[in-house]
Amino acid sequence: MAWDLLLKGGTVVDPAQAVHGARDVAFSGGRVAAIGENLASTGAAEVIDCGGQIVAPGMIDLHVHVFWGVSHFGIEPDPHCIANGVTTAVDAGSAGADTFPGFRKYVIDVSATRLRAHLNISSQGMLSMDPGELHDLQYANVSKAIAMIEKHRDVLLGVKVRLSRNTIVGEAAGIRPLHLAREAADAVGLPIMVHPQDAWCDSLDDILAVMRGRDILTHCFHGMRLGVLDDDGKVRPAVRAAVERGVIFDVGHGAGSFSWDVAERALAQGLHPQTISSDLHVYNVNGPVYDLATTVSKFLYLGLSLDEALRKVTAVPAEVIGMAGEIGTLRVGAWGDAVVFDLQEGSIELMDAHGQTRIGKQRLVPMVVVRAGTVYRNAWGDKRHAGGTSSGRASTRKN
Repeated sequence: MAWDLLLKGGTVVDPAQAVHGARDVAFSGGRVAAIGENLASTGAAEVIDCGGQIVAPGMIDLHVHVFWGVSHFGIEPDPHCIANGVTTAVDAGSAGADTFPGFRKYVIDVSATRLRAHLNISSQGMLSMDPGELHDLQYANVSKAIAMIEKHRDVLLGVKVRLSRNTIVGEAAGIRPLHLAREAADAVGLPIMVHPQDAWCDSLDDILAVMRGRDILTHCFHGMRLGVLDDDGKVRPAVRAAVERGVIFDVGHGAGSFSWDVAERALAQGLHPQTISSDLHVYNVNGPVYDLATTVSKFLYLGLSLDEALRKVTAVPAEVIGMAGEIGTLRVGAWGDAVVFDLQEGSIELMDAHGQTRIGKQRLVPMVVVRAGTVYRNAWGDKRHAGGTSSGRASTRKN
């Protein structure tokens, strides 16, 4: 067959299709063209031997900050996302209504990484650390948010609000920004994404009461005030009720939002995050997060199977962003996004966001990334702390 690319001899792990076994994957015209055993390599323009490696759909990171050069959190998307196996990433509120047009023109529309975003309820977005984006509630402009979402529905997925006290100045504001985000999201029929920790309220219950199915509670294992566990270390009833009505609990590791203790206790009580995300930004890209693959490796340590961990960065987030069957899978006809991993064995130090370490036995290391049926090649060389390689030249963006 005259395929553009053939990944041959690997173990395909595609949770969306319940596939885990020896398969070859062929790509043509930017899409997955065939998947099966012993596909003929004759006529393929490029063949990559994946023997001994894992072949999975391109990963989807539901929480990153990539408004580089404008937001104080921002990193460049391509060297940190697609170069490390994340073919689709969602920016979590770096831009607001006043800054989103520039974010789209200069980042979203020119990146090799497929990018989507949640619009910050603050019209200025996350420009600076001090003061935060909601130091003045006048920035929480519902009408501006609605108008901007209507202009950019193809890439905007919902409304983001950060409720931390260092973001919202003054107890009198309470969780008013949450209600404003809800108002804007409801007006356009989209969900909200909520950063809950240390908000101006008494309990996470107060926040969850405003959240409905399809909404995303990120930083779900953060280890600060207003967490998923009560004072006795038990999962809060309101958390279980939120899961039942379809609220998405997302990891959002970040620089301060993932605790081994909380994760271990929550998982032991059956509270699993629906999605694993990195919250990758300038303050954690050199540790403790590094990349999404490292975050997934932490959940292998926590006892998730490889299939289940990969499901939370492929099939499930694809459903969350409304692209199930198009991304997050290697089914025939889907976008040709894939990642070839080494599953390395050994004693691996894994750190949470509070300086606590655990010693894992496995880690996923992205070795080859395929975007729209083409091997992604960039100009940054070997940049991964985990020892993977990146080579060649920059790719062009394809949706």
